[in-house]
Amino acid sequence: MGRALGHEVALFGKQRSDALRMPYSLDVKNFDFAIFIIYETQDLPELPYLARLLNEMPKSRRIVIDCWGRYNDTIRVEHDSNHFEKLDGHKGWEWIEAFRTLSDRILQPTSAPLRDDVHPFLFHGYDPGAVVRPLNWALRAARTWIRGNRARKPYGVVYVGHNWQRWTQIKSFLEAIEPLRTSLGPICLAGWRWDERLDWAVERGIDGVDVDPLLLKRLEVETKPFIPFEQVIDFESKSHFSPIFHRPLFNHLRLVTNRAFETFCADTIPLLMLPDNIVKEIYGEDALLLAPGNDIAARVQDMRRRPEKYCEAVRKTRAHLAAHHSYRRRFEELLTLLES
Repeated sequence: MGRALGHEVALFGKQRSDALRMPYSLDVKNFDFAIFIIYETQDLPELPYLARLLNEMPKSRRIVIDCWGRYNDTIRVEHDSNHFEKLDGHKGWEWIEAFRTLSDRILQPTSAPLRDDVHPFLFHGYDPGAVVRPLNWALRAARTWIRGNRARKPYGVVYVGHNWQRWTQIKSFLEAIEPLRTSLGPICLAGWRWDERLDWAVERGIDGVDVDPLLLKRLEVETKPFIPFEQVIDFESKSHFSPIFHRPLFNHLRLVTNRAFETFCADTIPLLMLPDNIVKEIYGEDALLLAPGNDIAARVQDMRRRPEKYCEAVRKTRAHLAAHHSYRRRFEELLTLLES
């Protein structure tokens, strides 16, 4: 997208032979801005590369995109937090000081930052060109969806995402759809550690990475390890439904993720397991039909009985995402922030 708008974009580092879509570069002086995209500590370059970035790129042209809400005082929501000192050994003030050292401008993927010195920038976006099966009109899409053969859609429900601060929501969802288990079809959880609770999480007293083996066995839930990012859309397309969950912290801070947009590219009906205010803000009014609310089983049953209604909601929501959250629009927003 950068090149299409007349800009050169590269990842900082040595060129990788398998990186076909994105060039790498260590020549800092050939670029106008350096953007740090930070989730965890390992997202910062190690020395001496970090020193090169700090020495050769002025602070006024360094930007931080804080994808995890680190640049806040410590916030705890249920078992979730933006600072896990037991895990990474860093206190909240250390994150804040580190970000201030990197840049004078901090961006977060939320429309409502808590701090006055943070700029809202959603960062993640929707790619209309990645849509597997465009819904030209709802009736045809619904008929195709109903008649989808087992080879093309072997799952009733697929969720792709890591088992980190999501188990409480996943457990409630699975229990809600358990009465539909026989008619709905197989369920699959794909991602990091859906098969067992980690010993180090037990030892350090970290909640939110739990599993309930008896529940998974009772519902015959299939678990898979990591799905490569370039295969996520195709894998979600193997299901009739694919839920979208945000961590408790992310719901509190209204942080968005790549999965918030990516699932709408798949040939599936997204289930928006999010607060209504976030659904309306990101996806628009039409997407409220895709939010099951408190009676998940009843809404899923209605989706199966009247799929044309919900396929139309998916079509309208995709149009909303294309208009308001495309990567072109994101890049233009970023340029505005960089040039301000």
